[in-house]
Amino acid sequence: MTDPAFVALLTRIADALERQAPAVAAPPDLTAADAFVWHAAPPHLQPVPKVNGVALPLLKGIDRARDILMENTERFAAGLPANNALLWGARGMGKSSLVKAAHGAVNQARDAASEAPLKLVEIHREDIETLPALMGIVRGSPWRFIIFCDDLSFDHDDTSYKSLKAVLEGGIEGRPENVIFYATSNRRHLLPRDMMENERSTSINPGEAVEEKVSLSDRFGLWLGFHKCSQDEYLTMVDAYADHFGLRVNPEQLHHEALEWSVTRGSRAGRVAWQFIQDLAGRMGVRLEA
Repeated sequence: MTDPAFVALLTRIADALERQAPAVAAPPDLTAADAFVWHAAPPHLQPVPKVNGVALPLLKGIDRARDILMENTERFAAGLPANNALLWGARGMGKSSLVKAAHGAVNQARDAASEAPLKLVEIHREDIETLPALMGIVRGSPWRFIIFCDDLSFDHDDTSYKSLKAVLEGGIEGRPENVIFYATSNRRHLLPRDMMENERSTSINPGEAVEEKVSLSDRFGLWLGFHKCSQDEYLTMVDAYADHFGLRVNPEQLHHEALEWSVTRGSRAGRVAWQFIQDLAGRMGVRLEA
């Protein structure tokens, strides 16, 4: 046992085993920020010091969805019953911006009242299968969490939606009392229509097969629809941005340029209005300060 070569061999073996063994993850510092991004490999929560978002008053044309989501979020932050929310519909209409703005607005009010902040955790679509691990970390925490997944949808041969269903409502542990799930999607049922139609045409019990897939969206108590905006709503968004950032432009010229911009994009939406304002501010030499 004193042979130097043998001791060196054992040392190399021990070092190799230590490298292969998974490191014990340190408990996350949930006081580091009010927002985090979940990374699955290795599993950890990355603090986000400043959330990239838009102030709630600047979100125009989605008043009903804004009010419903704000009320739901305020109830949840106060420890009252609240629902998972699915924000679905037209692209660029402020679905993800509304989630981040609602979180920010609720925390402003809670900070003014010296109450504990609400935490926002973003999970990427490709990491949905690791949602149970994330739930295990936040379960039992004194904080309350919005788990947020942007652009959630599932394609053919993707079965990860089953684990999401179990975590949201159907699992033996269920959703932790201090967690709520918000998701945005262009699809109301999160699955492509042809995927459901294929199930209907090939399954022995087509109705049951479709119901099993559609039931995923049923886990969301709130369905908030976002639809393409009218020309007047689009111009209202442009006016609100221009006024907020102090862009002094003749209203007729502003509307003319905004409509021309929307034509080149082939769409009228909140995102298009914001992109136009960025272009306008750049041409005017104005910095867009929050």
